[in-house]
Amino acid sequence: MQALTPSRFAARLAPFVLFLLAVLVLAPLIGNVSIDPVKAWTHRHDLAGNVDASILWLTRVPRVLLAGLVGAALALAGATLQALLRNPLAEPFTLGVSSGGAFGAVVAIKLGLDATVLGFSPVMFAALLGSIATVGMVYALARTRGVISTNLLLLAGVTISFFFAAEILLVFYLADFTETHMMLRWMMGSLDVVFHPRSLAASWGARLSFATAGLAYAAGIIALLAHAGALNQLSLGPEIARSRGVNVRRVQRLSYFGASLITGLVVALAGPIGFVGLIVPHAVRFLIGPDHRVLLPASLLAGAGFLILCDTAARSIVSGVEIPVGVLTATLGGPFFLGLLIRAKHTGRI
Repeated sequence: MQALTPSRFAARLAPFVLFLLAVLVLAPLIGNVSIDPVKAWTHRHDLAGNVDASILWLTRVPRVLLAGLVGAALALAGATLQALLRNPLAEPFTLGVSSGGAFGAVVAIKLGLDATVLGFSPVMFAALLGSIATVGMVYALARTRGVISTNLLLLAGVTISFFFAAEILLVFYLADFTETHMMLRWMMGSLDVVFHPRSLAASWGARLSFATAGLAYAAGIIALLAHAGALNQLSLGPEIARSRGVNVRRVQRLSYFGASLITGLVVALAGPIGFVGLIVPHAVRFLIGPDHRVLLPASLLAGAGFLILCDTAARSIVSGVEIPVGVLTATLGGPFFLGLLIRAKHTGRI
């Protein structure tokens, strides 16, 4: 493998950094309601008295940042799981994390829970618990003699996904019209967020929840990026990786739990937004190659920019109507997934 010098690393990541910066600057200015960016900037301290500033800083900027965080996590998790499972069709929701989170969320909606836990809404907290429980079950089923069996990991994840999908349908059947609408809207994925700095400043629970989620998110991201080199070896197979000095058990655990952790967090925040972890890593791999030392950070940057663009289109493409961003990513991801299947079939990989 070609030596990766700092200058070569920076040169290969530079286009993705520029892409994300451009999206971050332009996306908040786009929407069904036109705003004057000059007024929004000059009156940024007068959010109550200036409509442009209020729209930009309380609605669009937080939403763009949330989309970036969610997209970055999903794309990074997708690239990691494709290496861990050595399967080009793997993505974050393959292992059932999304289905477990969705089951927790719809149960919370059906029960009408309204008690905030550590600053998290009951739906967010239930979704996070569902994701964590699913991660534990899949890991327990796939663990064989201290090592994760990638075949069992995939099979367990798919099986549990189908199980939770059936339970979600049962909850839907038992719910009334209002509850069903809320459940369906959550499961479509949404980045609709409004930031209220005064309420946040007054709520220690909200501060604690943001700090806890932020630390867990950062820990998961760092753990995955730190083992990018080992994933290069692991993608060739555990035996080859072990012969080259890689601690296969440690890398498997960190990759699985790190990818599952950040996926569970973003599912709790935004609902299940599919296919980002499938589309982005493959697009980035096509552009810069399979070296995970560059692929992982590039996927993180590209995933953030991609989901911001998708969300901007979802809230702007139809006047007066906001399309759930999960619907848009699935619309793009479905044909892409089928294309991968056809390509894999013709190349003899399946």
